[in-house]
Amino acid sequence: MDRTSEEAHVLYVLECADGSYYAGYTNRLEHRVKAHNDGRGAKYTRSRRPVRCIFHETFGTKREAMQAEYAFKQLRREQKTAYMDQKGGCDR
Repeated sequence: MDRTSEEAHVLYVLECADGSYYAGYTNRLEHRVKAHNDGRGAKYTRSRRPVRCIFHETFGTKREAMQAEYAFKQLRREQKTAYMDQKGGCDR
């Protein structure tokens, strides 16, 4: 994760210990990933720790980032992987 993501509007994707993906929005990426790993993140990730950030994309506004998060969550896994590969910013 890079420092440019801090205090920005970010769509992020975590890979959970069970291999599943979790997507979310934040404006403090490193803090949010730490919260997930500390068990203070989403209910979904609490039982699937540790998680690691495998993708993030920065947007100009909160609305754009949240719309991207919603759209990403509608995709099938293969489509999610293709999206991350196409956009870059992937740490897989």
